[in-house]
Amino acid sequence: MREAEAELGARGSVGIGIPGSLSKRDGRVKNANSTCLNGQALKEDLERALERPVRIANDANCFALSEAIDGAGEGAETVFGVILGTGVGGGIVVRGKVLEGVNAIAGEWGHNPLPRASGADLPLHACYCGRAGCIETYLSGPGFAADHLRTAGESCTPEAIAARAQSGDPACAASLERYAERLARALAGVINLLDPDVIVLGGGLSNLDALYARVPELWVPHVFSDRISTRLLRNRHGDSSGVRGAAWL
Repeated sequence: MREAEAELGARGSVGIGIPGSLSKRDGRVKNANSTCLNGQALKEDLERALERPVRIANDANCFALSEAIDGAGEGAETVFGVILGTGVGGGIVVRGKVLEGVNAIAGEWGHNPLPRASGADLPLHACYCGRAGCIETYLSGPGFAADHLRTAGESCTPEAIAARAQSGDPACAASLERYAERLARALAGVINLLDPDVIVLGGGLSNLDALYARVPELWVPHVFSDRISTRLLRNRHGDSSGVRGAAWL
């Protein structure tokens, strides 16, 4: 960074996206699934090391901001950005501004309970946060793989499950359908509460092509409306979107 500034002859600012968020109580990291960060004074430590102010935001908020400004949600009034990866996160952008919330947890849908859990959803899965039945335990990459292992008896990555489902493997097709149906229920809750113009998917599981047609079909009975205009879209900027959002900070 200092080399770049020396070459450019200008001093820059720093924006960083992290899992979790900064506590409104003491400024330390909370709610990170990279649990080693929790309780750490990350912002103060970085400002001391970099000798300048640092802006820190939740990585899903950064993703949502990037996609709302000039990504898949460009031009939409309300965008809900979703991270489906090692964990499950979300960010809300309204009229180009991140909605952080008074508790710094706006958009944290991954630690709400999976709606209408029944049948194959049971027993509820334990989560690192200390609760059971969190959306993250079903819709994260590890959660998807674990579900397939439980039902089909084989260890398989989400990408392989989706590929084999497309090739006609019945066990993989069933696992992908369960995943899509759970995602539809979870996003229907977001639509009922937030009513966003656009939902943009990010993270590794956003690359599962089947989700974009199937999930909007499956969320219909769970959304409290006679017409659903919310669009489910793939991100425009891929893995760079979180970094781009941090730069927008």
